[in-house]
Amino acid sequence: MLSRPLRRSVRAAVSAAGIVLVTLGVAVPAGAQAGDRAAPSGVPRAVARLAPGVSLTTIRAGHPSATEVWTVTVAIPGGGAPPSPDPDAPQTVLAPRADADALAGKLRAAGFAPRVERVDNPAYADLPAGVLGWRVRIGRFTDQAAATAESTAVKAAGFLPSVDYTGDDGHPTTGPWRIRVLRIDPRRFTGTVRASYGAAVAGRQRTSEIAAADGALAAVNAGFFVISPDDGIPGEPAGIGEYDGTLDSEASNGRVALLLDHNHARIAALSTRLLLRSDDGSRTVLDGINRKPGLIRDCGGVGGDQPTQGPLQDITCTDPSEIVQFTPALGEATPTGPGTEATLDAHGRVTSVGARGGAVPAGGSVLQGVGGGAAWLQAHAAVGRRLQVGSTVHDGSNHPVALHPGLDIVGGGPWLVRGGRPDVDVRADGIMHPGDPSFMYGWGVRRNPRTMVGVDGHHRLLLVTVDGRQPGFSAGMTLGEEARFMRSLGAVDAMNLDGGGSTTMAIRGRLVNSPSDSTGERPVGDVLEVSAPRS
Repeated sequence: MLSRPLRRSVRAAVSAAGIVLVTLGVAVPAGAQAGDRAAPSGVPRAVARLAPGVSLTTIRAGHPSATEVWTVTVAIPGGGAPPSPDPDAPQTVLAPRADADALAGKLRAAGFAPRVERVDNPAYADLPAGVLGWRVRIGRFTDQAAATAESTAVKAAGFLPSVDYTGDDGHPTTGPWRIRVLRIDPRRFTGTVRASYGAAVAGRQRTSEIAAADGALAAVNAGFFVISPDDGIPGEPAGIGEYDGTLDSEASNGRVALLLDHNHARIAALSTRLLLRSDDGSRTVLDGINRKPGLIRDCGGVGGDQPTQGPLQDITCTDPSEIVQFTPALGEATPTGPGTEATLDAHGRVTSVGARGGAVPAGGSVLQGVGGGAAWLQAHAAVGRRLQVGSTVHDGSNHPVALHPGLDIVGGGPWLVRGGRPDVDVRADGIMHPGDPSFMYGWGVRRNPRTMVGVDGHHRLLLVTVDGRQPGFSAGMTLGEEARFMRSLGAVDAMNLDGGGSTTMAIRGRLVNSPSDSTGERPVGDVLEVSAPRS
């Protein structure tokens, strides 16, 4: 459960914002709306009415605990994933007990005093509680500088240390927390809530920059995206991206997504089915949209991708035989490399076939093939021939989702609340990596900055950020804490969006939260915007 200080502050803050919290014993007058009530004195939060039907609640809760300390965690050699260019990627710090004991022995021989600690995971919807692994740590320090000095000595001895704050470990803590809750009531708000990738699908921009350029009233970062060129095109969505009725990125099949249809929101697991047909009667699977052929960030693709066709967070699956479509939304030249490229006009007629790399024509598209995909294009994409792309989106019940203007879709994961109950599927959503418990530990069990979205029982949209990785300022949340917090806000359905250093909220183009990256606000792939009606 949430700690008592957080529950008390959340109860007071969201009560003032007009939410009925049966689970916390809070009731407000019938018909009360966000921002209608003044805040009682002494409550660590503020409620601001941004527009009719739109409120921002800022919660400052909890306090630093005297029992939390700084410590040095030492990476355990062997196992886990290779080093990642993603700044949020967890280190390999958990292993079986025997491996942890062996590392501790080497550290003792080098003159250090390590301890071996068991790490448990809580129960999730599809993963029972149990032992996740064992970690090796050195020292308990009251200040970060002392821990950093010890870490330097450990590194000099040939080990791979990191400095951690125990308040981030996931055990009960007193905080503190810095939380912001945007609440949008579609019955009263006459503006628009939409997804935006900014200037182009390719490339990254800061949430505040996109919001300022679009004149948005408020914005938060949205889905996962590619950071490194080794994983695809930087800025492209890692999963589904559909903007104003146009599908610009395929789904990580089976992962949860947010659908916004003229301000009415719902959350569902989605999959895409893409097919390419030639006017000679041939057809084949289209593997993706606006991404590098052969690289599938967060996996969940089709056609024999390795190591899996299921979702796998922060892993780039590969497939040497693919066809990928590029649309004008890409915003830059298509990627170069081995394979074949066919350029199509607005009617789907092939205007050229050649090497990969070039501009996407306005109103047209480009198809790139590698391996068997290149062979198919060479056989069926002759100049003058017409090619047709068919795309459908289906939800978890296999019901089709009709794409139309005014509909936006962004991906994320995992589920947090489903049908009014906390429901986190860490295996199905690819958070629990086979053979790598360190990822689950660092990404889900430990506290991190988070961005969340939910829909409450009154069909109001909740956009939530919590700052993290800032000891003494804000502790972040675990996946379980996210789920319980969103439920406490009245969410009937809720999901996790991109977090870590990506967590950002802007109000009228100005950043209002405290991102965790040392460089400040991180450029992201897409955002969710709340825009007031134009006068």
